[in-house]
Amino acid sequence: MTTPPKKIKAVGLLSGGLDSTLAVKLLVDQGIEVIAYNLRTPFCTCESKGGCGAPAAAARIGVEIVTEFAGDEYIELVKNPRHGRGSAMNPCKDCRIFILRRAKELMQNRGAAFCFTGEVLGQRPMSQHRRSLALIEREAGLEGKILRPLSAHLFKPTEAENENLVDRSRLLGIRGRSRKKQIALAAALGVTDYPCPAGGCLLTDKNFAARLADAFAHGEDRLADINLLKLGRQFRLPSGAKAVVGRDEGENERLLGYLDEDAAAFEVEGVGSPVTLLRPARREDWPRAAALTLRYSDARDRAEAPTRVRTARGEAETITARAGDAADAESWRVGGGPEGK
Repeated sequence: MTTPPKKIKAVGLLSGGLDSTLAVKLLVDQGIEVIAYNLRTPFCTCESKGGCGAPAAAARIGVEIVTEFAGDEYIELVKNPRHGRGSAMNPCKDCRIFILRRAKELMQNRGAAFCFTGEVLGQRPMSQHRRSLALIEREAGLEGKILRPLSAHLFKPTEAENENLVDRSRLLGIRGRSRKKQIALAAALGVTDYPCPAGGCLLTDKNFAARLADAFAHGEDRLADINLLKLGRQFRLPSGAKAVVGRDEGENERLLGYLDEDAAAFEVEGVGSPVTLLRPARREDWPRAAALTLRYSDARDRAEAPTRVRTARGEAETITARAGDAADAESWRVGGGPEGK
């Protein structure tokens, strides 16, 4: 009885975006058993776009997906990147090294022969040019083992190609930032419904980056601190306390979820009002937090209004918010918000 040939395994990075989805599809069509790897961080934007598209993309192509979340360790990387940042707070080279090291562990644990990505030469200015790609490969411990199916013809053959594990003639030579060729390829391969065509990272958003830099400067580097940066209008009061003013009902509810023993929540009584979260909740900052709440409420034209203050212990009292106490609000503001609001 003849033993069937052992199927070749490979680990492929899959974000759910167009490029990584196409890379997976190209190798699956060569008969390779792909294990998709998706690493989520606190700074991914896919949740705000309806959720990460990687699981759905893997299901459509019919491959296994391994998803991990990088929390505190990744935040530390963002605080102290070895290889610098891009135009905002994005440590793209360090991020790629971090992800590929995790992918290497998965590759070794699952007996995969190589790793591949959806990277396109020249597409991203910081991490996808030749010198950066070589640096990332070296520091990830994957020299010669990272295949880039969309740009393979622009690089020397990898080990997988030299060992005939992959048919190099069926790979591509795409270069640059335009995605016209990828969109045409997607149509030819029947790849549809890719929800994050170009991916997304809050660290490249200059408004969010300003918030993050401010948070790090004030020792706010826990995962909960990072998630709070995604909400509302954010202010750094003269005392160093933070005030976050909700922009809609959904944000108001989420802000109340941060109401712990070190925080207080403010709402103007009797009118449509945002929730303002103050942390730490020192009483000396209550007038300013109340005034900010008044500023963005339906009573914004009033000189003063009664404002309810709540704590995590269930205690509540009413104070008077005075508009004048927020006269310097714009100078306290940190970032315009992830969408510039």
